[in-house]
Amino acid sequence: MPPTGARPGSVLRVVLGVSGGIAAYKACELLRLFTESGHDVTVVPTAAALEFVGAPTWSALSGKPVSTDVWSNVHQVPHVRIGQSADLVVVTPATADVLAKAAHGLADDLLTNTLLTARCPVVFAPAMHTEMWEHPATRANVATLRERGCLVIEPAEGRLTGKDTGKGRLPEPPEIFDTCREVLARGTTTPDLAGRRVVVSAGGTREYLDPVRFLGNRSSGLQGYALARAAAARGAEVTLVAANTSLPDPAGVKVVRVETTGQLRDEVVSAAASADAVVMAAAPADFRPVDPSGTKIKKAADGFAPSIDLTQNPDILHELSTERARPGQVIVGFAAETGDDTGSVLDLARAKLARKGCDLLVVNDVSGGAVFGSPENEAVILAADGAAVEVPRGSKAALAHVVWDEVTRRLASR
Repeated sequence: MPPTGARPGSVLRVVLGVSGGIAAYKACELLRLFTESGHDVTVVPTAAALEFVGAPTWSALSGKPVSTDVWSNVHQVPHVRIGQSADLVVVTPATADVLAKAAHGLADDLLTNTLLTARCPVVFAPAMHTEMWEHPATRANVATLRERGCLVIEPAEGRLTGKDTGKGRLPEPPEIFDTCREVLARGTTTPDLAGRRVVVSAGGTREYLDPVRFLGNRSSGLQGYALARAAAARGAEVTLVAANTSLPDPAGVKVVRVETTGQLRDEVVSAAASADAVVMAAAPADFRPVDPSGTKIKKAADGFAPSIDLTQNPDILHELSTERARPGQVIVGFAAETGDDTGSVLDLARAKLARKGCDLLVVNDVSGGAVFGSPENEAVILAADGAAVEVPRGSKAALAHVVWDEVTRRLASR
């Protein structure tokens, strides 16, 4: 299924396939996100999907008539034209039935015909009960679709229909939308990270002085989340170790939440044992109190502030780089730098790259608080072999893809 990519400068045509699961109502929000972003959306539900959300709803939200069969408007040959003209097809929710039909090339309704004729990127967002998702038949069908270049997003874990809880929940529509935007921006679902396991850290750690106060930093976690989302969109199995963020879980990503640098170190090292690449985008606190107070530290009557003894935290990036868990593993660090009397931002970053021993170091000039909390970023990616890639100011998602481009090149050569 070779993708053709979107046409630059034109309205992007999206086909939203909806299959018959209880999560079909969530596709309404996804449709709204697409239309409000200026996309031309054609909704193609299955007959079963209309048992959950009726055709008038889809027509009203998309501004187009809705059909489930190949016999309506036959003169327009919809079973061929819809897929041929699409820039993206996304099926949300994708039931076990639709995944099976897509994997085996069945075409008994308009949606499955559209999937056969599409030559653009195709994204499936599965939703079903855990037992159905874990069944060998479903796993085989998912593997087949991924081998053909489709992006099958891993389901989320949580409350399912009724009292059931487990893996199989549809990721939240905004996260599916963000994944689709990643795919549209690249114009392909070519899974260059398919079969790869990657670990990304994000956010800023906290070191508690007492039950109320802590040492921390300004890291928002936005860049780490962008890296995790981009890796998932490129087919990787992603573990995101998130320190003190309130951001929603990226679609298809396993999220492990931590607070302190010690917890971050333990979770990253554990996940790195089976990873092909580790990207340390988190900002671990360099120091922690030697003896944190078990009760809130009170103001002194004499007006003097208490002294707090600090000790250094473990250097996680150096440990990962010098004690590689697997041969050929690629390690990426981040450096938020400001120049000083000892050297420029890049001088300090090159020294850090040599000291840490990682393969790549993404360098941010944070003078004046730049980058933190911003949706945009700019950086220089330094490599251990002396290469340097300048990434101009743009979205953090764009920087994330440049980082993964550099990682995939190194993985391919090892």
